[in-house]
Amino acid sequence: MSPWEGLNRRRFPRVKYPCLVTIWMEDGSQKETFLTHTQNLGIGGICLKHDQRLKMQAKVSVEIDLMDMDGHIQCDARVVWVVQCKDHDKRKPMTFDVGLEFDNIAEDDRLRVSQIVQRLGKYPENIV
Repeated sequence: MSPWEGLNRRRFPRVKYPCLVTIWMEDGSQKETFLTHTQNLGIGGICLKHDQRLKMQAKVSVEIDLMDMDGHIQCDARVVWVVQCKDHDKRKPMTFDVGLEFDNIAEDDRLRVSQIVQRLGKYPENIV
């Protein structure tokens, strides 16, 4: 069974959308900022590439810059899955696909994400 089997049962549609994501671990001891070619974005969460295997079910705070000239989205999230990337080049650091599920995202921010998903979802090459 591939690691992706069972993970693609999504409640919300997802689209390719690059953005800047800042993550703070629950204990506040670690701040991680990185620009990612997010795997996908949806109103329920975000998938991104990360160079560390985050702990499953870890609670994090996130700030997402949608690069749309509006304010950043800030909310809590939970790590719902982590999969080691298969395309790992032994000469480069290992990377992981990480799925974050949004928690307590403001309704205005959820609407912004929904509008992006609807706009990009009109083109099959953007749908994940």
